[in-house]
Amino acid sequence: MQKIKNIAVIAHVDHGKTTLVDKLLQQSGTFASHQKVEERALDSNDLEKERGITILSKNTAIEYSGYKINIIDTPGHADFGGEVERVLKMVDGVLLLVDAQEGVMPQTKFVLKKAIELNLIPLVVVNKIDKPSAEPDRVVNEVFDLLVALDANDEQLEFPILYAAGKDGYAKWEIDDENIDMKPLFEAIIEYVPSPSGSRDNPTQAQVFTLDSDNFVGRIGIVRIFNGRVKRGEEYILVKASGEKVKSRVSKLIGFKGLERIDIDEAEAGDIVAIAGFNDIDVGDSICDTKEPIPLDPMHVEEPTLSVVISVNDGPLAGTEGKHVTSNKIKDRLQKEMETNIAMKMESLDDSSFKVSGRGELQIAILAENMRREGFEFLLARPQVVIKEESGLKLEPFEYLVIDVPEEFQGTVIEKLGKRKAEMTALTPMPDGTVRLEFEIPARGLIGFRSEFLTDTRGEGIMNHSYLEYRPYTGRVESRTKGALVSTENGEAVAFALFNLQARGVLFVKPQDRVYVGMVIGESARGGDLDVNPIKSKQLTNMRTTSADEAIKLVPPKILTLEGAMEWIEDDELIEITPDNIRVRKKALDPIIRKREAREKKKNR
Repeated sequence: MQKIKNIAVIAHVDHGKTTLVDKLLQQSGTFASHQKVEERALDSNDLEKERGITILSKNTAIEYSGYKINIIDTPGHADFGGEVERVLKMVDGVLLLVDAQEGVMPQTKFVLKKAIELNLIPLVVVNKIDKPSAEPDRVVNEVFDLLVALDANDEQLEFPILYAAGKDGYAKWEIDDENIDMKPLFEAIIEYVPSPSGSRDNPTQAQVFTLDSDNFVGRIGIVRIFNGRVKRGEEYILVKASGEKVKSRVSKLIGFKGLERIDIDEAEAGDIVAIAGFNDIDVGDSICDTKEPIPLDPMHVEEPTLSVVISVNDGPLAGTEGKHVTSNKIKDRLQKEMETNIAMKMESLDDSSFKVSGRGELQIAILAENMRREGFEFLLARPQVVIKEESGLKLEPFEYLVIDVPEEFQGTVIEKLGKRKAEMTALTPMPDGTVRLEFEIPARGLIGFRSEFLTDTRGEGIMNHSYLEYRPYTGRVESRTKGALVSTENGEAVAFALFNLQARGVLFVKPQDRVYVGMVIGESARGGDLDVNPIKSKQLTNMRTTSADEAIKLVPPKILTLEGAMEWIEDDELIEITPDNIRVRKKALDPIIRKREAREKKKNR
């Protein structure tokens, strides 16, 4: 029987998970000496490479000292918590990475809580000890305090500790040991991660935790085999979460080694493999023995807390830039996403709009960005939190928010968050001269806060948050205070007009950009919307003027990113997303209708 260890690498975003896995792959001898490997090799899709974050959990396998070690690299961002939750059920141990300077952060708490609930013993790695302001001892104490707060058992509190610098490729047992290689970490995994339970002689039981697809073999389920064996060409029963049973044959069995996938004939209890041959295979489904089908418990993933409405673009420029513009195409694409992403949900509202719910703005923005790159054109409304009702009480999601800011900005941040119904729970001076502020805040209060926060702290502030729980609704939360500059004309923006509008606020457009009635071309410097004409050109006369009059100097426009636009817009605005542009527009393009709606809103307040 093969000796196997299954481990997930968990941590807060940017604490060095993928870089550490890189070094484990390199030092285990998994790559050939001539093989050229990119940095952060597991972050394979374009968005992951551009943003430097892991979005989808990925698995790899390395051979070391006679053991096969299956390693799953997980996302560190709170919005992708659904990926982490299901992965933890597939492993026997977790490698908890904590930054030696930042210490315990919101997502560290979230992932560790899930690991403790599943009775996993954390192998703690204090990473980035080479940082000048690293404080490994403080970080170890923080991890211990967190485990106590999470009701960890005695065995979990006796966690092993290693100190590492993933980027430089070394780990060690004591902080004063020599910096050599990753050997101590390999030894720790072999010694402290329990071997998989289950036997190859029991009836087959395997569970799907991630999906993949292949143009030739169709849908592929990546599974952990808990009992028995899986052989290529043999028949098994697929048991769905609903209880429905489907019999099918395994057409392809794929094993993992490093970044490669290898065709294999058989796999046994404890291993993680990919299986093809089941057309409607889904996350959480069980693959069982045909004679004794004993399904495993279906997976529970926490409910979405944020929703957004995606609809067909009905603006004046509709269909001029995108390839896929119809509601049928958008619906098919969203349904395809829901098949592989169990943390998201979709419902059709009418023929041309769909409500998509997820765990946060970033998760929805990643989906929208992927669709945009695939040639889709659509409208996106302002994100709304998912409100629940229990025994007549209105509940909304709350977030745990941690902010690191230089001391001089703490007053501004506390004041702004107070207006958004945030409650401060802790204030801790940090060794690098910053202050760590901890808050509990309604998720609504965080929508649109990030860009304001970065401006207030001159880009020096760092904010992180994770889902806390549902609590009673807190009433109205203050949002954007400035109005919008709205175009009153169709055509191309003109430099002369934009030059005269600069004093009115921050512009989003440049000369020769196409504009239309109802399109938002900038942020007003004051509260309330302002209708402007961005296509008005200079009147030509036979009067001579000085050359200074003609020297039009334009401030470069503010480039709207997808997340920036999602945070900025109000309830009466939409984001128009096309492969070429991201524009903001009013829901009602007609100014007369907008004025009527504003009057109604004022009356109902």
